[in-house]
Amino acid sequence: MTQEVVEKLIDITNSQIKSLKSSHDYMSMILSSYVYDVAKVTPLTHALNLSEKTGNKIMLKREDLQPIFSFKIRGAYNKISSLTEEEKARGVVACSAGNHAQGVAYAARHLGINAKIVMPLLTPEIKWKNVQNMGSEVILFGDDFDGAKAECERLCKEEGLTNIPPFDDPHVIAGQGTVGVEILRQIRPSEVYAIFTAVGGGGLISGIAAYVKRICPQIKIIGVETVDSDAMYQSLKAGKPTLLDEVGLFAEGAAVRIVGEENHKVSSEFVDEIILVTNDEICAAIKDVFEDTRSVLETAGALGTAGMKKYIELHNLKNKTLVSVASGANINFDRLSFVAERAELGEKREVLVSVVIPETPGSFYKLYQAVHPNNVTEFSYRYSDSSKANIFMSFNVKNRALELPAILDKMTSLGFEVTDISDNELAKDHGRYMIGGKSHINDEHLFSFQFPERPGALNKFLSGIQSSWNISLFHYRNKGHDTGRVLAGIQVPPGPGQKDSEMPPNFYEFLKNLGYTYTDETNNPVFKQ
Repeated sequence: MTQEVVEKLIDITNSQIKSLKSSHDYMSMILSSYVYDVAKVTPLTHALNLSEKTGNKIMLKREDLQPIFSFKIRGAYNKISSLTEEEKARGVVACSAGNHAQGVAYAARHLGINAKIVMPLLTPEIKWKNVQNMGSEVILFGDDFDGAKAECERLCKEEGLTNIPPFDDPHVIAGQGTVGVEILRQIRPSEVYAIFTAVGGGGLISGIAAYVKRICPQIKIIGVETVDSDAMYQSLKAGKPTLLDEVGLFAEGAAVRIVGEENHKVSSEFVDEIILVTNDEICAAIKDVFEDTRSVLETAGALGTAGMKKYIELHNLKNKTLVSVASGANINFDRLSFVAERAELGEKREVLVSVVIPETPGSFYKLYQAVHPNNVTEFSYRYSDSSKANIFMSFNVKNRALELPAILDKMTSLGFEVTDISDNELAKDHGRYMIGGKSHINDEHLFSFQFPERPGALNKFLSGIQSSWNISLFHYRNKGHDTGRVLAGIQVPPGPGQKDSEMPPNFYEFLKNLGYTYTDETNNPVFKQ
């Protein structure tokens, strides 16, 4: 698409261009961006199955079909194109372990510019090789993103390279804003009720919002974040960019601790709402998009669809036209099993329960009959007590609100103790894999940890365990990203003058020095069973 065609996409009158809180004229910047030298106009496709399921007209903006399978190519190329000839001659540098790295590498190759991409040491080989194959020099440095970022800053200062930021830059925002231009060209704007998109640092949503809200202010712009990585939600609530102490990494492409200053300015004026979703809801959205397109989105790429589905449910929307930006499809293959496992829970079509039944003949059959004719998808049991049997069980439902209460009531009427644990992360991550009977151990406390997937992480944990402490339980599970889930039972005798249930101060000092995210699960009902 030529520059002239882009500028003629929509006729902008002077009366439509008003001052923004930001000092930048994003309308002009977006319409005059150079993204189409490398990016393509992606289709806006009708998701027939999802439309029928939700009772609305669902349109998917297919940014997963870009040359690097992500929208990131737009902002990266527009930023690099804006550099002076002198800056281009010196070269560029970027810090990223994801789609931004590929966007910068692809853009630099097209423009014949030297590029260095700094990535953490433990970046999966497939990711850094993809960047390397695009002609950029890959520098593996640091144990995490902060370490890589420090090296990126050093290269800028010492070698005179220009940093290409992932989101907090007007040219990056303008490049991403071309997504909004295309949407309004591909569908009658008056039909659109809302546009949903993933939010990380805020580049994509601020670009789309800056354009769409100037043309069609009635269209809602709704951002989507995960419940444990909600930097934009917290920032808009606080009225300024807010630094998160920790971020969840499941939707790693949108996991940032703080949004950009410029992104916050634009979003605070034009974004209508931020909606938060769970990991299970993301997995369900990946499945929904797959069933309509046969494409597998990455977790961050499915945020828009997950948030759209939740918004529909919360507001009981019907007969509306909604656009969801499918922002990327660079998913790690080893994550697919986890996505498939959690999709049914996210769709609320699978129920996970903990049931205590008498250890007598016929009890299993009665339990099965309480669920029948629903399909049983999992049944975990091991003998441990002569009087009671503890069971983890999952089964499918078509209408959770109608079917589940009746099933639980039937189990209760049979004298079974039943608990719905579908939303219990301990059960989903660990409990269902650890059927072996309850252990009666004194002074045992249970903690779940997020271990970084790097050499020495387990050693750091074990070396800190004092000789008077004992590990009584240990279960590890990797979800296919850079942290693993660990459940650990630790016997810690109380300190002098403390009650049996109290933990000595030196144990909490150990947890603090460890530096890993943790949760005390000792009183979790799944553990108690």
